[in-house]
Amino acid sequence: MDFSIIIPLYNRPQEIDELLESLTKQTVKNFDVIVVEDGSDIKSEKIIKKYSNQLDVKYFFKENSGPGTTRNFGAQLSSKEYFIFFDSDCIIPENYMEIVSKRLERQYTDCFGGPDAAMSSFSDVQKAISYAMTSVLSTGGIRGASEKAGKFHPRSFNMGFSKAVFLKTGGYSTMRFGEDIDMTLRILENGFSSQLIKEAFVYHKRRTDFKKFFRQVFNSGCARINLYLRHKNSLKLVHFLPACFFLGENFCVLAAIVSAFVFKNFYAPIICLSPLLLFMLIVFADSKRKNSLKVALLSIKAVFVQLSAYGAGFLKAVFNGLILKKGDTTGFVKNFYK
Repeated sequence: MDFSIIIPLYNRPQEIDELLESLTKQTVKNFDVIVVEDGSDIKSEKIIKKYSNQLDVKYFFKENSGPGTTRNFGAQLSSKEYFIFFDSDCIIPENYMEIVSKRLERQYTDCFGGPDAAMSSFSDVQKAISYAMTSVLSTGGIRGASEKAGKFHPRSFNMGFSKAVFLKTGGYSTMRFGEDIDMTLRILENGFSSQLIKEAFVYHKRRTDFKKFFRQVFNSGCARINLYLRHKNSLKLVHFLPACFFLGENFCVLAAIVSAFVFKNFYAPIICLSPLLLFMLIVFADSKRKNSLKVALLSIKAVFVQLSAYGAGFLKAVFNGLILKKGDTTGFVKNFYK
């Protein structure tokens, strides 16, 4: 089976350089590469040409329209029967294509996805954010760590589907955030099957900081209700947990402040904050098993940002979209990586 690897790109020359370099090291070469630059101010054409002798790579430039429609643009240009989509901030392990090829030959599905991980060379903040985005403690295992949360919904940083899927569904929607989940939901609704290939992971670099991370995850929280408005069966109990955390966190902090004035002692605020302190300890201990002491400490902040931001975005969308009936909720409009 041959594949087209499709990569949307926006102002990321260093990222695409690292990604293409990793693709040159694949143990099997049964793929071409289509890079679609989505109206970038900083173009990467020269960098991509550097790999023309090592990869079957094609470069296209289009006006900015967002990641979903940019992926569709690449799919329309492909002559292959199966597409794989990577985000530009990914680095691909050298046996990725071999693993995917063998699995699909043995157990074919029209859609698949894999998890993400952090490389040892990533910064401590990147490792902490990677922990927050992959840990069962913060995401409930729905991003590739586990299949127990229901039918697996691949994410576009590491996702593949057949041309048959593309032709029947029309590809990604114009949603700015949550477009990958919308795509996987429509894939399943159209009778196709998906699978998680846990061994087919990618290193997801996420060039971000905690402020940008908050904006990103806030948008994801908004997108979950926007998705519910399109797919009524998509909302699960696990999706409410960050909102519960956000409300509980604020209640604990408010109770600690009030108790400090009422009881005028050290112990009352500590008792009020004890659930949060216990959760911090659990996150620290879990992250420390896999990371350094500094990353484990940063993981506490990353998990709290992840849960609080998602919960706040979710609640905003519930109020705007479900109570006020305003339709889709907009989060942070500006590109959070810009």
